[in-house]
Amino acid sequence: MTQDWTVQRVPAADGAAIVLHSLGDGPGVIVVHGGGVTIDSYRRLAIRLADRFTVHLYNRRGRADAAARAEPYDGEQDIDDLAALLAHTGARNVIGHSAGGFLALSAAARPLPIDRLALYDPAVAVNGLTPSAWLPGARQAAADGDVPRALALVSAGINTHSAASRLPLAFQVAMCKLLLRTSIGRTMGELLPMTLDETALIHRHDGPPEQWSGVQAEVLLACGAAGPPYYRPSIEALAGVMPHARTLVVPKAGHDALNRAPQHLVDALAGFFTAGTVREATA
Repeated sequence: MTQDWTVQRVPAADGAAIVLHSLGDGPGVIVVHGGGVTIDSYRRLAIRLADRFTVHLYNRRGRADAAARAEPYDGEQDIDDLAALLAHTGARNVIGHSAGGFLALSAAARPLPIDRLALYDPAVAVNGLTPSAWLPGARQAAADGDVPRALALVSAGINTHSAASRLPLAFQVAMCKLLLRTSIGRTMGELLPMTLDETALIHRHDGPPEQWSGVQAEVLLACGAAGPPYYRPSIEALAGVMPHARTLVVPKAGHDALNRAPQHLVDALAGFFTAGTVREATA
């Protein structure tokens, strides 16, 4: 295994360059990152998988070294970019996190040539389980230029399990002002308009899980036991309609567990990408 990152510029369907950062040896795994972050949040995951896989990271449109994103946002460009990377790398394994999980699942439903799809805390809204009442207020605050208030509303709306979400809004706004002084906070603030656009798209697709029943890939639907409580019933509903899906609840894991890459989660992902299929297990 090599610990040296390789960087390539892969042509996208619209002629833009997708900057691909790759590490490791073995079967290819493409990571579709979540909203509000860049690939820097997933380098630890890549390093811990790189002894068994070639891990490919790329910034989605509008972030860091990526090209600009087409507007208005409809997710299609993200799916087209993933298609270009699958074709270029030959990889057939994909990891999707949060909003990236929604996009990766949408790609598998198209279908793109994905054999194994691991989703962690996928932001796939089914049966009205994912809270959305906070979104209009957050979008208005962002439109008004009040980034701390918008971030506070996003955090409270998503992290319904957190004690901080039950504090008075003024306290949450003050906490977000402090967060915005940090590197990760500045990134989240800068990317907030895109994050809100992605969230709105996800909620427009809220509906019965059967809309995803045509996905033929082997799918691992994982969530953190210490994360937002709506992910577990959501992934269970999805697993109930997908023909080749299984669920995994990761102990002591929050929404950011994929970024933290604890060894038990890394091993579970590696095992999924190398194990027998659900079809073989149930035959």
